[in-house]
Amino acid sequence: MQFHSTTLFVKDIRRSKDFYTGLLGLEVEHDFGKNVILSAGLTLWEVIPGHIIAEKLKTEESSNRFELYFEDSDPDKTVRTLKDAGVRFLHAIREESWGQRTCRFFDPDGHLIEIGEPLQVFIGNMYKKGLSPEQISEKSGVALEMIFRLIGSNH
Repeated sequence: MQFHSTTLFVKDIRRSKDFYTGLLGLEVEHDFGKNVILSAGLTLWEVIPGHIIAEKLKTEESSNRFELYFEDSDPDKTVRTLKDAGVRFLHAIREESWGQRTCRFFDPDGHLIEIGEPLQVFIGNMYKKGLSPEQISEKSGVALEMIFRLIGSNH
């Protein structure tokens, strides 16, 4: 057995496809009309009424018991694009206790999405702010050896 993808049940396949391709930059790998396979292992599926999934799960609203996580080296630019498109946010960019900058927002069907800085970016940012490798390790929970690899020979 091999993991293939995560599927989101959506109300309007066209609207969701536009959201994930136009705003988040994913690419369509296969488009079967009401089922679209995107890059990054994400599938969108507009379940037709009467299908066993629609009947048994009552896929009306997301329960947000999970989130989709993306990384972006320039989340400020992405957030501006999302705000300009009228996307609803759970919260704007904030620094998490471990030093990573994140934001969370909802897709057209209410699925929770997070964008966070990649590890090397937020570790590098803390180092540029003057934190020592030891302080960065303490704050981020990342092993000191990894910190030294990420910041390179600048320490």
